[in-house]
Amino acid sequence: MKPRIVLAYSGGLDTSVAIQWMREHKDVDVVACAVDVGQGVDDLDEIRQRALDCGAVESVVVDAKDEFATDFIAPALKANAMYMGKYPLVSALSRPLIVKHLVRVARETGAAGVAHGCTGKGNDQVRFEVGTMCLAPDLDTVAPIREWGLSRDAAIDYANERGIPIPVKSKASPYSIDENAWGRTAECGILEDPWAAPPEDVFERTVSVKDAPDEPEEIVLAFRHGMPVSLDGKELPLAQLVAELDARAGAHGVGRIDMIEDRLVGIKSREIYECPGAITLLTAHRDLEDLCLEQELAEHKRAEEGRYAQLIYNGLWWGPLKKALDAFMEEANRYVNGEVRVELFKGHATVVGRRSDDSGLYQYEMATYDAQDQFDQSLAEGFVKLWGLPLKTWAARATEHGDQL
Repeated sequence: MKPRIVLAYSGGLDTSVAIQWMREHKDVDVVACAVDVGQGVDDLDEIRQRALDCGAVESVVVDAKDEFATDFIAPALKANAMYMGKYPLVSALSRPLIVKHLVRVARETGAAGVAHGCTGKGNDQVRFEVGTMCLAPDLDTVAPIREWGLSRDAAIDYANERGIPIPVKSKASPYSIDENAWGRTAECGILEDPWAAPPEDVFERTVSVKDAPDEPEEIVLAFRHGMPVSLDGKELPLAQLVAELDARAGAHGVGRIDMIEDRLVGIKSREIYECPGAITLLTAHRDLEDLCLEQELAEHKRAEEGRYAQLIYNGLWWGPLKKALDAFMEEANRYVNGEVRVELFKGHATVVGRRSDDSGLYQYEMATYDAQDQFDQSLAEGFVKLWGLPLKTWAARATEHGDQL
């Protein structure tokens, strides 16, 4: 009986050819494991069958849309996780969940290891392999595409020669696509030229700003403990709320990201992302935090958000620091409750209003300059003198030494 390897199967070019390649070169039986994280696949049975047609001895499809939303999107949203301040970590968020199910299927099928379809130039190889090291250090990891070293054109030829069913048949449009409920990524082809504007055929979730409606659309998002719970007054499960918001924001061209990204492996790459729902939710959540969080907590949280995003990007989701920061983010969001009004218009999601019963230091009677003002301005004189005392003392000493300030 041949050893078994569980392959993270997407149904795309690389993982489809990887099944046959491992059979030929590793002499193993391949179990395909496809995890639905909201990538918009209409027919999961088709994905399951495609893996079998490509040579898998068994094909498992996992519906993890709700799990992805509640256990992965939710904590990332509470942390306002944006790599390099731009990227909502679409692919990086889904990888630890996929690894979790790879390991589970490996245990259930008695597999000797797991496999992924990543190249040696990308970040996902780290996420898959380090995640497996954390959850199942005894399992081997096979990286057929990295070991094989074929270009995408050569992989297409390999598939066509062997009659392997793949979604990419033409070398003229060889985009590498990955998507889930939090967004969509595209790379390869003309996108590898950072000077070239991305063609419109790259985009699927967002319309061009030129084609977006000429009238804005306003939505209201309600949050409870930092989590969105309703859209326009309608309470929805998180996965459904994200999906509906993604469609509505995308129709206004919101969420296109074109960036030069610092990859973990030490190179830079040009990446195209579409994240209409994610960008809208992150914008609203950040704004509500500004209203609800105490100043010191808010400042420290903003400092930790970049570190949190870096940990996810670097494949350290299951590590101890990420777990500790989760506890901090959860506590920080305890009083992030309220509603945010967002205007969707011509590529922008703009907060135009917010309100909360837990607005903390924002109170109308303290903030207003009208007659209702309850701020005791007589206290300000002593405060300013004490606040400036260290600089005043330092400046006097510097002047005695003849220093120019």
